[in-house]
Amino acid sequence: MSASSDVRLLEVFKGQPKAVWITAFAAVIAFMGIGLVDPILRSIAEALDAGPEQVTLLFSSYLGVQVIAMLITGAFSARFGAKRTVVTGLALIVLATLACALAGSVVQLVALRAVWGLGNALFIATALSVIVGAASGGQQAAILLYEAALGIGLSTGPLLGALLGHLSWRGPFAGTAVLMAVALILSVGFLPSDGGKSRDPIKLLDPLRALRHGALLRTSIGSALYTAAFFTVLAWSPFVLEFGAIAVGLVFFGWGICVAVAGVTLAPRLANRLGELGGTVLAVLMYAALLAIMTIDNKTVLIVAIVVSGLASGLLNTLFTGSAMSVSKAPRPVASAGYNFCRWLGGALAATLVSHIATWFGSPQAPFAVGAVACLIAAGLLAVGLRSGRTDPHEVPQEAAVVGEEL
Repeated sequence: MSASSDVRLLEVFKGQPKAVWITAFAAVIAFMGIGLVDPILRSIAEALDAGPEQVTLLFSSYLGVQVIAMLITGAFSARFGAKRTVVTGLALIVLATLACALAGSVVQLVALRAVWGLGNALFIATALSVIVGAASGGQQAAILLYEAALGIGLSTGPLLGALLGHLSWRGPFAGTAVLMAVALILSVGFLPSDGGKSRDPIKLLDPLRALRHGALLRTSIGSALYTAAFFTVLAWSPFVLEFGAIAVGLVFFGWGICVAVAGVTLAPRLANRLGELGGTVLAVLMYAALLAIMTIDNKTVLIVAIVVSGLASGLLNTLFTGSAMSVSKAPRPVASAGYNFCRWLGGALAATLVSHIATWFGSPQAPFAVGAVACLIAAGLLAVGLRSGRTDPHEVPQEAAVVGEEL
């Protein structure tokens, strides 16, 4: 990136309204929840006498409810307004995380993580719409701010989980409840009210109808396959590493830093050089190669591959976001809800099946190999757009001018 591009990147973070920073702060805490339990998976399993197939359900229930909820969040937000949706989501997260800290069994934890997933869906499905609506600099600036929040949350979540989890597996849940309560109070007090203006209704099946658009469908399925690989790394590698909470937390802290740096600084460069679609194909192939490296039975190699995979994840998070928001003529909330439905479905299935795949193939490295194949399939689907000669859109179509969300 040129010096002028670096200056423009710095300008994205300057002079933003208060509502943008409050929403971004809340987003950081919300995204902490994705990797929060990662360092304490083995601690939870030992404390609650649960096996890996039960503990990984903490991801499955969280993501599974989020998948279904993504289909209703657009309609909910359109009916009740962005602020009410954000506040409702944050309130549910506070209640769920506090209850998780008091849970007495893995079954209770799995159920409470489902409530957490519902709250997270309501929040993250609206957070970008709030940022886009309030941020200066348009959609690209809003996406970069959002991806910065995502990267910071993903990097600090495992670290917070490790530090508090070193004392007790209940600690990370209690700490998240406190931080989310702060975000809730700030959102109630400082986000602009929804007002009484009329909103275009969004029907529950509109997000699925939007997937009839070929390019959006390919993007969504490609993202689902990548997200399946992403959660294979997140949910399974702690069991392969067999490290304590602090060590796992440090590994994923380094990984999260790479996610943040690549998402905010490297992804715009790659998009400028190859276009969003071409950059996505390259990044997902890079992710497939790293997953293939993770099949090597060597913990040092696995650690390096995990950390470096954060670079590919950062690229893919930002590039998929840009593509999904501009690839079709559907309004952003509708296209985004359909896209996120597919994306999180991939993560939920991976988190559910990952331990079973290791058992079926008789190898702890087998899930990484399956993830690599999924990424190769994703690259093939996305390459269809390149072969068709479709131009890579950077302008949002007029028909998609309604502000929406994405994760």
